[in-house]
Amino acid sequence: MKLYKHILIGVISCMCLTGCDGFLDRDPWDSIDASKGFQNENEAIAAVNGAYQPLQWPKLYNMRMWTLDIMAGNSVVGAGGGTDGIETIQLSNFITTSDNFGALDLYRGPAPGILRCNNVLKYVPDMDMDENLKKRCLGEAHFLRAHYYFILVRLFGGVPKITEPVDPAGNLKPFRDSAEEIYKLIISDLNEAIRLLPNKSSYTAENLGRATSEAAMGELARVFITRGENYERVINLCDSIADLGYSLNDDYSDNFNPEKENGQESIFEVQYYGKTNYDFWSNENQASWLSTYTGPRNSGLVAGGWGWNQPTGEFVSQYEEGDVRKAKTVLSNGDVFDGQIYSSAYSTTGYNLRKFLVPKSISIDYNTSPANFVVLRYAEVLLMKAEALNELGRVSDAEVPLYEVRQRAGLTDRSDIEGLSQNEMRKRIFQERRLELAFEGHRWFDLIRMKNGGGLTFLHSIGKTNAQEKHLLLPIPLQEIQANTNLTQNPGY
Repeated sequence: MKLYKHILIGVISCMCLTGCDGFLDRDPWDSIDASKGFQNENEAIAAVNGAYQPLQWPKLYNMRMWTLDIMAGNSVVGAGGGTDGIETIQLSNFITTSDNFGALDLYRGPAPGILRCNNVLKYVPDMDMDENLKKRCLGEAHFLRAHYYFILVRLFGGVPKITEPVDPAGNLKPFRDSAEEIYKLIISDLNEAIRLLPNKSSYTAENLGRATSEAAMGELARVFITRGENYERVINLCDSIADLGYSLNDDYSDNFNPEKENGQESIFEVQYYGKTNYDFWSNENQASWLSTYTGPRNSGLVAGGWGWNQPTGEFVSQYEEGDVRKAKTVLSNGDVFDGQIYSSAYSTTGYNLRKFLVPKSISIDYNTSPANFVVLRYAEVLLMKAEALNELGRVSDAEVPLYEVRQRAGLTDRSDIEGLSQNEMRKRIFQERRLELAFEGHRWFDLIRMKNGGGLTFLHSIGKTNAQEKHLLLPIPLQEIQANTNLTQNPGY
């Protein structure tokens, strides 16, 4: 059974808590003013569950996070043409202005989650409740707050650091804190989450999908990799995750199969279950948009099928001969999906995504997909370990985790990655990340952290010549600056 059966709804310090006996049901049981704290364990758990919910929304993983691969050049918008997806087209063509509402979504998306985490961290420590449950609730809040801020700092740089419940009578126009200050908070939160959270193996089926100690370890390794520091710690974190029994799925496709979610490779997923009681376009919607949006347009292959996120020919050409991930990630002319033949005529590029498509036997309508969004899996842990080893000059050691990922992909000739220089190995690892983690929302973040302007060089090489250094951060949205004159704009916008 999946997470999020209790939902926290509301703004700032006054919030309603809804929930019932299980994580996925939504019948209301109570409402409280969170500014007065939580009265019992059920309310504390409901508050924590509510802090997960913004991950599910279109402003984050139900749309905006996966469209970052379009910015990164792996794909084009596709869609229905005209103004359909115009904000993403502007972002991906690097003609973004501060009134772009895709950037606004990404800026605002984490805010409710941060506010809800702050309520938990303010009021739960003093509650009289089971100590292990208290530790778990606090650990989840630390992990989630770190994750939300990690999204923000990579996309926008410094943002206001808010660590207390917001008082409506207090300062509602905060200044931006530096990116360094935000990273200090993220690292502190993740270290606390590692200390407080249980391991995945200790969760019952009902609680599977909650944050775990190893999810916090993986996120902290990501932070250090992003910042280019603490590579020894990255290796230790990755080894600690491996020691907990994680392994690659035999079949790459199992990572995205809604009937095999939260499995042996999965470390953290955004949970969906396809319930249609709520408007598909609302935040309360519990169906994933991914198959509906990325299914080939007017093809009938899947329920919905709106033709977004079409892989480019340049991306498809990057697969090596024998790489089984190609056919499991991309639909090419003549491929068969769910008994139907795919035609390149369904796409402006000749290709559509296959990776996230859900057959009609599982999702019978456009608003019924139960597929989770995988945020962190063990393959990325192996690639982070390879990167850390390589950056420490241990190039031959880096071959081991890199080969493990490639071997699952059917690339079994280890000599292909042997005898490389450190720089050659670095390029090989980034390339492997591009293909292994394609369309999972990682490629843009990889581009902006490439050394010596490598991300811009790549974008220029595929024809995105508008891309400049200023575009490595998104603009602070005009609407936010108009509402809070203490906010400053990122350079160049």
